[in-house]
Formats: sequence, C-alpha cells, structure tokens
Amino acid sequence: MLSLRKDYQSRNRWIYSLVLLQIALKLVICQLHYVIPEESRHGTFVGRIAQDLGLEIGEINSRMLRIVSRDEKEYFQVNLQNGILFVKDIIDRESLCPNIPFCIIPLQVILDKPVQMYRIDVEIEDINDNSPAFSSNVYNLVISELRPAGSRFPLEGATDSDVGTNSITNYELSASDYFALDFQKYLHQIRSLELVLKKSLDRETHSVHNLTLTALDGGKPRLSGTTQIVIMVEDVNDNAPTFDKPFYQCSVTEGAMEETLVFKLNATDLDQGKNGEITYEFNKLVPEQVKSIFSLDKHTGEIKIKGEVDFETSNMYEIQIDALDNGDYPMVGHCKVLVSVVDINDNPPEMTVISLSVPVPEDAPQGTIVAIISVHDRDSGVNGRVNCQVQQPSPFKINPAFTGDYSLTVDTKLDRETQSEYEVQITAKDEGSPCLSSTKTIKVIISDVNDNAPKFEQLTSTIFIKENNPPGSYVYTVSASDPDVDQNSFITYSLADSTVNGIPLSSYISINPENGNVYALLSFDYEQVTYFQCNIKATDAGLPPLNSTLTLNIFIVDVNDNPPTFSPLSSSSVSDVISVTTTKTAQAGHLITKIRAVDLDCGYNAWMSYKFKDISVNAPFAISLYTGEISLTRPFTESDRDEYKMLVVVQDHGEPPLTAVTPVIISVVDSEEEIKINNHQYVKGSDDDISNTNIYLVITICLISSIFLITLISFTVLRWRKYRDEVNALRENYKIYTSTVGSWVYSQQSQCKFYLNSVQAKNDLIVFTPNGAQSSGTENNSPGQAFTPTSSNKPRHPHPDWRYSASLRAAMQGAVHVEGAAILRGPPVGLEQQWPTVSSATPEPEGGEVSPPVGAGVNCNSWTFKYGPGNPKQPVPQIPPDFPENFIIPGSPAIISIRQDQPSTQSQKSNFITFGKKEETKKKKKKKKGNKNQDKGNNPADNSDQ
Repeated sequence: MLSLRKDYQSRNRWIYSLVLLQIALKLVICQLHYVIPEESRHGTFVGRIAQDLGLEIGEINSRMLRIVSRDEKEYFQVNLQNGILFVKDIIDRESLCPNIPFCIIPLQVILDKPVQMYRIDVEIEDINDNSPAFSSNVYNLVISELRPAGSRFPLEGATDSDVGTNSITNYELSASDYFALDFQKYLHQIRSLELVLKKSLDRETHSVHNLTLTALDGGKPRLSGTTQIVIMVEDVNDNAPTFDKPFYQCSVTEGAMEETLVFKLNATDLDQGKNGEITYEFNKLVPEQVKSIFSLDKHTGEIKIKGEVDFETSNMYEIQIDALDNGDYPMVGHCKVLVSVVDINDNPPEMTVISLSVPVPEDAPQGTIVAIISVHDRDSGVNGRVNCQVQQPSPFKINPAFTGDYSLTVDTKLDRETQSEYEVQITAKDEGSPCLSSTKTIKVIISDVNDNAPKFEQLTSTIFIKENNPPGSYVYTVSASDPDVDQNSFITYSLADSTVNGIPLSSYISINPENGNVYALLSFDYEQVTYFQCNIKATDAGLPPLNSTLTLNIFIVDVNDNPPTFSPLSSSSVSDVISVTTTKTAQAGHLITKIRAVDLDCGYNAWMSYKFKDISVNAPFAISLYTGEISLTRPFTESDRDEYKMLVVVQDHGEPPLTAVTPVIISVVDSEEEIKINNHQYVKGSDDDISNTNIYLVITICLISSIFLITLISFTVLRWRKYRDEVNALRENYKIYTSTVGSWVYSQQSQCKFYLNSVQAKNDLIVFTPNGAQSSGTENNSPGQAFTPTSSNKPRHPHPDWRYSASLRAAMQGAVHVEGAAILRGPPVGLEQQWPTVSSATPEPEGGEVSPPVGAGVNCNSWTFKYGPGNPKQPVPQIPPDFPENFIIPGSPAIISIRQDQPSTQSQKSNFITFGKKEETKKKKKKKKGNKNQDKGNNPADNSDQ
C-alpha cells in the first residue's frame, strides 16, 4: 500500500510540473509582464506601458493606442497623456481564475496608422482574503471496535479559494489518545486528509469520541476554519472490504458513447456470509457533476459512461469509491479511481477580428496591415495547433504575429478601378486528424486615389458651325470620363490659351467648366474665318490634379448671305449700264460681249447662272447660262433696231437664291471703225476707276519688292564669307584675264513675256540676258519671236569663261537687277512681284525654282523662272476669252497686250501677255532696232520657253 501511494505522488508531481511549464512558456512569449495584487482599487499603477514598449508619448494619442482583452472586459486602462497602465475595475482573482495557480490576463496593445500590435500579460497576484471552510460543521463517523490500529479513515478537507501559500497548508486535530491526523502534500498542496487510528478502540471504555479539526492557510495573517468530528464506536463486523490498490488509473476517450466501460473494481472481504457480501457506492465526497458523467454498478463495480465526457471541461476525474459489506454493522473499504480524458479533435478553431482598418487606399504598399485576427482552438496538443490562410486568388495574405494572433496584410498592388471591394475569406485549420476548420469573411473596401486622368473618347473632334449664327448659341458638348470616384472624378473643362488671326480664342468661343457645353460668343462670318482649332482641357479635382486635352477642329459653313455683284471689268459700277457695240455684218454665233459677276460666297452659293429678263421675242441675242456670253443668234436684218436695251439677271444656286440685275445696251453700227472709236472712249473714261483698283496692286508690289531687297542684301552678306575663300582659291589657280566676256547685262529693251494656259502641263517664264560668249549680233530680237536654246530643247551650256566674268563679282556684291518681272495672278486683279530665289542649277528646274545660284560651275548670266501646274504654290491665272487684247493699267507706264495663239491641239489654247512700255515708246524702239532684230533672231534674252 505504501508503494501505491508513492506512485500516486510521483505521477501528480509530473502532471503539476507540466502545468507550470506551460504557464512559464506563455510568460516568455509575451513582450511585457506585469504583476499586481488582486482587489487593487481603481487607478492602481500597473506599469509604464509607453516607456516599456519604446513608444513616444505623442504616438499613443495620435496613433489611437487602445487595450484589447480576450474576454472583452476592461480591467485596465491607459492614460493617453503619460502612457501609464492602471487598474480600471477591481479584480477578484478567485472569480476570474478559479483553481488556477497562475492567473494571467493577456492584453493586446494596438496602434493604428500604421497598425502595430504588442502582447502584454498582467499576472494577478493572490492575497489571503479567503478563510478555509468545511462543507459541514459536523462529520459523523462510525468505527468498529474491531478496527485495528493504523486504520485510516478519509476525511473531507476544507476548501480555500486562495492559491499558493494563501491556500490550506496545514490541518490540526484536537488532542486524542486514539486518533491522529495524517495528510499528504503534493507540490505544497494537500491532496488527501485521513484520520488514523492509533490504537484499538474499546466501546465499553469510550463509545464516542469528539474531535475538532482545524484547517490553516499559509497567508499573513493566517486564516483558519474548523469542523467537529463525532466518532461512534461500533462493536460488530470487524473486517472491512479491501481493494488490492489504494487508487487506480484509467483513461477514456473524449466524446465516448454511453455505457462505455471505463473501469471495473474488485474488492474483497475476509468475513463470511452477509458480512462478506460487498456493494460498491460512490463516496459522498464525489461531486454531483462526476456522478452525472459516470455510473457505478453496485454489484459488479463497473464504472461506465453515463453523460458527456468533454476534455475541454475537465481532462481528469478523481472518483472515490466505497466498498461496503452487508453485516449488521457494515464495514467500508475505500479506493480512488483516476480517469484521464483523451482529447480528440472535436472543436474547430475560433476566429475573432480584433482590428479592421478599412477602407484601404489603392496605393497602399505591400505589407500594409489591414486586419488583426485572433484564432483559438479549445483542443490541446496537435489538435489545438492552428494554421490560417487566405482563399486565393486574393491580393491579401496572412502573416503570423504572436501565439494565436495573425495579421492580414496587402500582398500585391491594388486597383480600385478594377475592383473596389473584396470579400476576403480566411480559413483556419487545425492539425488534428481529421482536421477541423472554420471560415470567416472580411469585407475590405478599397478607397480611391487620383491615379487616372480624365479621358476623352477621341483625341480630336470636328464640328461645323453655320455662319451668321446668333452670339451665345450652343454649338457642341465635350465629354470626358474618369474612372476615379468622388472629387478625383469631378471634371472641369477649360480652353487652352491660343489665338485665331491674332485674336484670343476666348473671344470666339467659351465653354461651361461643369458640363462641357461649348458656346459661340460671336456671329461667325465665313468670308473672314473659315476654320480654326482649339484645345479643350479636362482636369479632375484630385490631388495632384490630372488632365487630358481634346483638339477641336471648328469649320465655318458658308450660307448664302452675299448676292452676286457684277465685276468692275464689265462695268465701272454695279448700277451702270453696260454698253456694247456690234456691226450689222456680224453672223450668227458672233460673240458680242461677256457679262461677268462675282459672288463672295463659295460652293453652290457662288455658282451663278445668267439669263435675260423680259427680252422681246424677236431680239437676235442669246446669253450663255453659265458663262454670261452674249452672242448673236441670227444675222441682223433691215427690220432690226439700231439699239437694244435688255436686262441681264444673274442668280446664284443658294438657298434661298439671290439675284442681281444690270442693264445692257447693244448698239448696232455699220462699220468696225465706229466700234474702235467707242471702245477708245470707253477705255479713256474708265481710267480713273481702274486707277483706284490698282492702288492696292501698287502697294503690294512695293511691299514685296522691299522685302526681297532686304532678303537679298542679308543673303549676300551671309554668303560672302563662305564664298570668299572659294574666290581666292580660284584667283590663285586660274589666270585672270583683263578682257572679260559674258558679263551679266540687262538690256534696256528687255521684255517679260508670260504664257498662260490652264491646260498646259508646264507654264514656264525664262528670262535670259546677253551672254558674252555669243556674238554681239544676237543681243536683241523681236518681241514675238520664239527661242530654242538647242535642238534638244535644253538650255545652252554656260561658256567656259564664266569664271572670269564680271557677273560673278557683281553677284557677290549683291548687284542683282531684275526688271519688269510681274505676274497677273487672276481675280481679284493684281500684280504680284515674283522674285527669284537661289536653288540648284538644273537644266529643267521644278516649279517655283530659280536657277542658277551664285557658285562655281554654273552660268550666272541665266535665270530661269518656272511657274506652272507643277508647282502648287504658284497658280496659273486664266485669261478669259473676251478679255481685250490691249488695255492700259491706269497709273502705270505699261501697256498690257494679249495675243491668243492658235493651240497646238484642239484641247489646248495658249494666251500670250506682253508687258512693255506704252505703245508709242514701243513703236519708236522697234524703228531704231529694226535692223538689229533681223540679225539677232536667236537671242535668248528676247525669247521664252514654251
């Protein structure tokens, strides 16, 4: 029996050591550990939490430091001014941690912005505030006188809610000759209390024994509790049932089914008969909770499962069994059964979200803490080890923080425009077999940052606005989209600073900054502005703001707001009468005159048609519908009048059409001499009107001439340095002859001839000056004579003596003279001076080029001006068929003569215009140079290419 007791003691020591080791490990894991006595009042100092955690005083307030307890009871509070942890509510250790040697309250210190977590354990130290107490004030025992000395009788000990030295440390029994008190301590705790019979009892001498049992704790001051033990001496059955062991050990699986056999007891009694018959009963010290879980068969001694066995409620049960015989005075044998509960994995992990920091900005860096999750599993060992993970795919991941605590952090880059919120599913699995798991879903909202600029559907847009629109009218709406939200998506529209014809764009249009509506600030006129461009900027309200630009092309659409007007070439005034003379001998189809009108509109609005208004039936005239040519429909007869008065109506094709009317008087004369006299009078009378028209032409020519001279002088000065070294090298390598030929001389009688034809592929103007290499007999030529440089229609190769000509020195000094070069560009009538530019010397230069340049190896005495359809920059004017052959530009000494040559094919017709002196001066020069012109038929200075 002594060996059984030693085994029992060694096993309890081992179990108790494991419990202490687990508690010690928990203390090591935490970051801070404080100890305070229980029953501490409100405000009791616990520790300087900010100083111990290495935090600044300012951080605990700005970062919202808070204390979180697992059981959600606020026992402690932090002073945010000084970082001191103090007691908030009085803590009763006995109610908080019953039957636990170390009472520790785990606390979690959480800081925001950024989220940080610390672990603090506060140990509640026990004080001696509870006295030992017995369950009853009197215990009655019946002991047979036959019981031998040394017999033991178990007693119910007292209870003390305190722990450690404050719990029960000693028992005292009042003085007695027969009884002594024996108790066993296991790790400084009394586990069993027994009354020992020191010598045999004699009922006849002393039948009743009254003893006082005192329980003492180890606190300061020491507290105690007492009870009375009344022992009745019985003189009957003197052999009590006995067990083979004082205690038994067995185990049962958690969650075992009912009627599962736990253990079978076996007791023996040396008595015979009914005194040897044994029944088994639970000792009256067994708690009702144990009786509700286990059942005991009183005849067989089998202990079976009766209720639910839960490891998490209790992992070990101590059951005291009494074996009674059936004698007249039953004797009792005692034993203990220790039932260990084997844990199974029957509890899934429990998850609690301690802190959730939402919304999360979409630019949050990797590792940003979103939430802190606490996981607890009530199972033990492998069944209680838990692993957490996030269901993929997810931009978040789980990181372990402390024991049972995990943090949910950002793992990848977030984009609110792709997904604005996430349902993060977190799964916690234990390591049991089979494993159990629990799932918790956290809703994480992503907040927006300004990372998207406003976007137009297209980068450019085109609109059309009819002219004469009312000022302030709506013309267009621009729209941009921004995938951001709130102020990051609030878009305002504005116009970029620019000008149209020197006028700020804001004077033409405006835009509503909120809805993007574009308005015209003025009434547009197609004849002044046909097209302009503006840039519209869309800017959001984010920080920093982002923007994008739309290019808006605005075209002004012409409307028919200008009526046709008759050209001044047809009449000096719109209201004047057009007088025309023809002969009676004219045949049918003869062109009498041509009516010309202009319209400032364009397109169909400027397409005009001509007709007579209220013409008599017998009038022998007809007018072309679209050309305005008045021709004779039949020969004149004797019955025809000498004068016809008609009204010509010109009408455009606009909506609505606009018209103009002019009177035409056709006089019929007998001879052509009268027609010449009338035409001469008409030209003379119209000199003043034409002079007024040419004022703008003269001003334009002067401005262009001035610009050309300034450009030529600047070009010569800049090129002088570059070519100076080349000229010096030429002078050293070649002999300079005193007699130079090939000088560049412009004849006083030089003429400029223009060939204009809208059908020809090339219209060239070539001005040649005398070349020293040619004979002096070819200096002049008749104005109308054509020139062919070579048989292959190519310009003649320059003379080898060009290197020594005076023209080279003259070109370097900038002395270049071009006389009489002007081009009629077409309506409105005007002469535009076309000055040569330096380009490459090619036999047949492209349109708009002038050759040769000033440089070595090129004949500097020849300049070629080329104008024609090949050069889109130089449009070729068209000469109307009814344009007079000779007319005088008022205010100018030149006479313009037009000669219509026969075309080489039926589809081509060339017009020849000659600019020269007045007719009288021209005739005198022809008389003086008549003889010379006969010998100089091939002079290139007086010819032009075809």
